Amino acid sequence: MTRINKKQALELIKKESIFKLGMEADNIRKSLHPEGIVTFVVDRNINYTNVCINKCKFCAFWRPKEHSEAYVLSYDELAKKIEETIQKGGTQILLQGGVHPELGLDFYERMLRFIKRRFSIHVHGFSPPEISFLSKKEELTIREVLLKLKEAGLDSIPGGGAEILSDRVRIRQSPNKISSSEWLNVMREAHLLGMKTSATMMFGSIDNDEDIIEHLDAIRSLQDETGGFTAFIPWSFQPGNTELKKEHPELMPAGSIRYLKVLALSRLYLDNFPNIQVSWVTQGIKIAQVGLRFGANDFGSTMLEENVVRAAGVSYRVTMEEIVNAIKSAGFRPAQRDTFYRILRYFDENYMGLF
Repeated sequence: MTRINKKQALELIKKESIFKLGMEADNIRKSLHPEGIVTFVVDRNINYTNVCINKCKFCAFWRPKEHSEAYVLSYDELAKKIEETIQKGGTQILLQGGVHPELGLDFYERMLRFIKRRFSIHVHGFSPPEISFLSKKEELTIREVLLKLKEAGLDSIPGGGAEILSDRVRIRQSPNKISSSEWLNVMREAHLLGMKTSATMMFGSIDNDEDIIEHLDAIRSLQDETGGFTAFIPWSFQPGNTELKKEHPELMPAGSIRYLKVLALSRLYLDNFPNIQVSWVTQGIKIAQVGLRFGANDFGSTMLEENVVRAAGVSYRVTMEEIVNAIKSAGFRPAQRDTFYRILRYFDENYMGLF
């Protein structure tokens, strides 16, 4: 397939029918994953703190450090959450927080070493804004921070903090957060150290089609350079309880048609990304299931805990059995994977649910 450019992508998202986009994206998914396997990972999102100095207008989760609801997880709380994850067959934790002004690099190193001493689990943690903050706070380069975190036990990095990699939008909805180029630089440095990362995109706030394509082009270019992204996960902005909703009362969550068009375009544009993931967390399991015919080959995670989207008033919950059955009923073979998309086990027809 000939690589599409930004102008062609803009034409597609503005003028092409959702049916044509879906069909083309599904054909690409078939060529990349002809075996018909749809994967998922068993994990838990652990937010070690909700204190954040970025104060993003699209986020309902953060709290100032003096707030009565502000917290930093104790090691006992952290250990309990990880133990529960492992008991349920979990293989990774997604460890993220706000950008807490008083937590230095030593806090993160100690936390990682505590986890690795106690548990055999993959730590997928600390998004680029957290890493960039530590670089500035400790007066170290991004590479130096990453090396210290990696040595302490960090295994890979999630794509959080990207939202839309368009500074036109970022300066309006998250003026205190790192720029697009800073986000990309953290990921570049991680890739150069041999660390794999994921990439995400939050759309549907005050962004437009051009912003979405700018984001897709930025991560495609970096993937050309490094090959370090394992997957792409687009998800729709949830306006409930956010400052952005107060400023723009007209904002509504992106509907299923918009979500599926963006998902399909992502599969068409990101020709160098091996995996595209659906977002049942923001769209629900039925639309996520449809997304498997719009270019996606991964169902994300069981997400035994999720706090950020829930703070915006959206709380879809699914069990592993529901994910397996959704994948099967869509005509695919379900398989549990690890963080690097290696298959751990398949689920045969006689699967009856584990919990």
